Amino acid sequence: KYEASLKEGVKGDSQHPSRQRLMGINDEVVAEVGYEIGEFMKEFAEESGMDADVLVQKCGTYLRSKAGQATFPQMWQSGNGNAEFSAEEIALFDRLLDRAYEESGIVTAAFAKTFYLGTQVLPEPAMKAIWAVYVWCRRTDEIVDAPRPEAVDPDAEMLSDLSEWEIRLERLFDRGEVVDVLDLPLLDCKVKYPSLPITPFSDMIRGMLMDIPGLGQERYDTWDELHLYCYRVAGTVGLMSMPIFGCAPGFTDEIAKEPALSLGVAFQITNILRDVGEDAEKRERVYLPQCDMERFGVTEQQIMEQRVDQNYINLMKFEIARARMYYARALRGVPMLRAESRLPVQLSLDAYGQILDKIEENG
Repeated sequence: KYEASLKEGVKGDSQHPSRQRLMGINDEVVAEVGYEIGEFMKEFAEESGMDADVLVQKCGTYLRSKAGQATFPQMWQSGNGNAEFSAEEIALFDRLLDRAYEESGIVTAAFAKTFYLGTQVLPEPAMKAIWAVYVWCRRTDEIVDAPRPEAVDPDAEMLSDLSEWEIRLERLFDRGEVVDVLDLPLLDCKVKYPSLPITPFSDMIRGMLMDIPGLGQERYDTWDELHLYCYRVAGTVGLMSMPIFGCAPGFTDEIAKEPALSLGVAFQITNILRDVGEDAEKRERVYLPQCDMERFGVTEQQIMEQRVDQNYINLMKFEIARARMYYARALRGVPMLRAESRLPVQLSLDAYGQILDKIEENG
């Protein structure tokens, strides 16, 4: 369904007159943050005398003009990469971008406090870039998971929105196009880190779809199947972050890629092991590989009833050992990063490692 929707093409925000908020921003996001996201655009529009959408587009053009020709070749070929701006316009665009980054940091802090604190030890450009990536991931998650009580067909509406979202992503990476003010930090990130790849962003969308009841994958027969899920929803974040964190002398993104993937996979395995009972009770989901359950004599009914016996304990020990293997692989990647990027990664490893320790202690 999703791939078919994607092939049909994007409808565009103009054909969604009922959409009053930025895409991926809903009641839950606003409640968590405490105010309406993007409202600051009214002030900038009033100050500049321009319509808010026009202002966003002009700022996008300004950011594209700062990119190398290889980043958005189509824009340069059409002449849009050669735009010139007055000092007053540049000052306005820079303030708008700073405010959009600030908003991204606020969203990050509201939804991922520990993660946000970890970004504080990064150099400011990297810190802001990570916020931009996080907000894109957050918005994607909200598009997929947010309730749609007024929709006639919630799944169809979600798939339509998600296909529009992915095409927006492709246009941003291919041509530097933006739609709303929260796209500006991600565009700026692409300009500053031109090696930032689109693939992990697209793969994350497919990972989130794997969790949709009736549309995704309800069970995972093997570790290979679960590993694909872990890569898509978490390992992708490592690949998104690599160009931003940067590599130490003597290492390349290609060399550091495997530890970066392992970091996300380790985190996701930890999440799965921590939430076995909650996933079974609230979502009727079992993420543990079916072949592992059979090997240790654990049934799905047992997990649904949250009955712990020696077989279950042995299964959990096996899965914890697998997680620790991925933590070890990720740890080997820390020295491969630029010195200023190592601490937040190490802090994340330590924090999630402690969660795994508690799971093991609790049997």
